Amino acid sequence: MRALVVEDDPSVAQDVAQALGSAGFAVDVATDGEDAWYRGDVEEYDVIVLDLGLPRLDGLSVLKRWRTGGRTMPVLILSAREDWTEKVEGIEAGADDYLGKPFEMAELIARVRALVRRAAGKASPRIEIGRLVVDTRRMTVSVDGRPVRLSPLEFRLVDYLAHSDGRAVSAGEIAEHLYGVAESGDTNAIEALVTRLRRKLGAQRIATRRGFGYLLDGDAP
Repeated sequence: MRALVVEDDPSVAQDVAQALGSAGFAVDVATDGEDAWYRGDVEEYDVIVLDLGLPRLDGLSVLKRWRTGGRTMPVLILSAREDWTEKVEGIEAGADDYLGKPFEMAELIARVRALVRRAAGKASPRIEIGRLVVDTRRMTVSVDGRPVRLSPLEFRLVDYLAHSDGRAVSAGEIAEHLYGVAESGDTNAIEALVTRLRRKLGAQRIATRRGFGYLLDGDAP
């Protein structure tokens, strides 16, 4: 899963980015509204954490531009201001959730994960796909009740496929959602990652639908 943190306070941005990274997200950071709007418009993010008080272009204007342009990714608004009318305006502009500053990082992570689940139509952090179980809160994967040790990148791939709900996902789409701007990932890297995962999960549990991409098959032998 890939997240964008939009925050002009360097210490807050760093703390949130580190927390999301530890929670299994690939994270990019934007520090002003113009950069945030551009990134959100051209990149594929699974969730965005958006501060309202930004230089160059305020957060509400950024959000309105995204929604007017048809961008539907979940957005969690952050604000130090306690004006309830601002919260209403943010929700009506297209925000999916709102968190006031200061906040507990554990709450932010929980809310972000909930937004990603909701966007994928998942009600629980425990996603069961046949004999394979992905626990997005604990960041664990098990097959037939036996835990499978995965690297952070391997877990991110399984997590993304689990949230795709049986849809075949191309290597190009996977790369867009697994890697941040500062990371490098192409279709060859994805194919190598899938090969490693098949050795750990079972060769058939990541199926290939020719011409479409990869999907999880939890009932495979």
